Amino acid sequence: MAITLVNPEGLPAIDVMRQVSIATGTKMIFVAGQVSWDADGVTVGEGDLAAQVERSYLNAGTALAAAGASFDDAVKLTVYVVDWTADKMPLFLEGVSRAAAKLGVTPMAPASLIGVATLDIPDHLVEVEVTAILD
Repeated sequence: MAITLVNPEGLPAIDVMRQVSIATGTKMIFVAGQVSWDADGVTVGEGDLAAQVERSYLNAGTALAAAGASFDDAVKLTVYVVDWTADKMPLFLEGVSRAAAKLGVTPMAPASLIGVATLDIPDHLVEVEVTAILD
């Protein structure tokens, strides 16, 4: 496998991700930020954080698949959430869990969750960027 995910001694082990991604390979994949749109550009889950997280991750999975990859090949995730507060974490994790079940893979790459004031349109609550690598 082109990626080894680790939690180094001296850093906290976090259940939903690993702290470090060690990647080797020849094909890098950069997925633009994916939001909660369906194939027609209609927002899915308006006002529902868990639904938008789920759809954004599913869209990122679709983009990865177009490049012959999956979340197993992800080396870094960046997630932007509008008006982020820690009390939203259960809804965020619910959305990730639902997407993972549908994708058949758990996104464990190192991740950054960044709170933002707004995204591209007011209806979007979440945007997910992925960097992946293949042998």
